[in-house]
Amino acid sequence: MAWVWADIWYFLLGIPHENIFESSYDADRNYIFVANHISHMDIPCLFKAIRKQSFRVLGKAEIQKIPVFGFIYSRGAVMVDRGNTERRAQSVRELKKLLKHHVSVFIFPEGTFNETGKPLKSFYDGAFRIAIETQTPVKPLLFLDNYDILDYRNLLGLKRRKSRVIFLEEISPAGYNLKQITQFKQKVFDQMETKLIAYQASWIRPSAN
Repeated sequence: MAWVWADIWYFLLGIPHENIFESSYDADRNYIFVANHISHMDIPCLFKAIRKQSFRVLGKAEIQKIPVFGFIYSRGAVMVDRGNTERRAQSVRELKKLLKHHVSVFIFPEGTFNETGKPLKSFYDGAFRIAIETQTPVKPLLFLDNYDILDYRNLLGLKRRKSRVIFLEEISPAGYNLKQITQFKQKVFDQMETKLIAYQASWIRPSAN
């Protein structure tokens, strides 16, 4: 349903989409996909990007309250209430169970919109802890144009522009333990930040660095 919804949504909005593979991925392997979070277009965009395999999204529980979209989104997501420790732990267990059953997962490591003017805001540990505990590679994606298509500050300011998603080289957690989450997380962060700067992401403000 989510894939069909994304295709119809992009068609109706007149927005072309392109996946650019700096590094492809194996549809027969599990991944923890991560991406930057900068726009309300990020959710439909991820369903345009990942098409070769089944995956589930870690999504905020409050999104379920949005009419129609909330129902569709919740069917393809593991919902998390960040304000509830027990439910947050339950969502982590669900993600691990999915990986065990050969279903990939998608997580926004920034948690919320990046409003800093920097390429990325700081990452939470969750995605990287799960990667180390399950020995699942992290596959970073860049949502390069969503900020220009629909600024997170203006839901009515849609602009018809090409949407591009960049697939970066996967990063293996092999050799890292739980005491090294910070180092592993930083390795993924640095790769994504470097590429966002190289691609001249439009939300980057030099004064913010």
